[in-house]
Amino acid sequence: MSGILAGLVAEAESQTGRRRALRTEAKLTELAAAAPPARDFAAALREPGLAVIAEMKPRSPSKGPLTDDYRPAELARAYQGGGAHAVSVLTHEAGFGGSPDHLAVARAACELPVLRKDFVVDEYQILEARALGADALLLIVAALDPARLAALLARTRACGMEALVEVHDEREVDVALEAGADVIGVNHRDLRDFSIDRTLSARLRGRVGTGRVMVGESGVRGAPDARALEAAGVDAVLVGELLMRAGDPGTTIKGLVG
Repeated sequence: MSGILAGLVAEAESQTGRRRALRTEAKLTELAAAAPPARDFAAALREPGLAVIAEMKPRSPSKGPLTDDYRPAELARAYQGGGAHAVSVLTHEAGFGGSPDHLAVARAACELPVLRKDFVVDEYQILEARALGADALLLIVAALDPARLAALLARTRACGMEALVEVHDEREVDVALEAGADVIGVNHRDLRDFSIDRTLSARLRGRVGTGRVMVGESGVRGAPDARALEAAGVDAVLVGELLMRAGDPGTTIKGLVG
């Protein structure tokens, strides 16, 4: 792990530890079993045309605050109205200003599949996601050894959810495929220095292969970037900062969907 990623994972583990002290895994299991059935995240991204995963987050470690009026319910409704195919909710507290409660609020406010975006390294986080109503969650190859990735992916599916498995290079694509990933996200942001390489999706498209959903993540500045990624073969784009800074995120999404 890079130093930045290791720090974010450590913060997520600390935050999870505090929540674990307040709510047992047994209680979470009960809540997860009582949660509404998961919406089909992968099927939503397989719809014709370029799919948009619209992300909400109050801040970014690299860019700082993105809004001073963060309203997850209103954002979820605006994202759905604009034609988004799924919603991503940052639940990481320290780096992104998120909260697990934001996920439950957003999920109740829309009919789209909702992704828990966090640094998941523990089964407790998976149960917590389902108990909050998550339909999918993020697993980052760079944060997990291959055996751990496979185990967490299996647990995610056992809970009725799907995983967006994030990769940054060819080796990580191979690890994701070996684990059985069906939805692979190519993060254009290098977590070592936060630089962006939008050509990465095109480079990795062939390695991901057919029959899987490929998502282009980070660095989408507008419709031209979305069209370029679509031409490179991605099935969906995950867009956050652009929407958080937009005066009318619904209209911005319509432009991305095309």
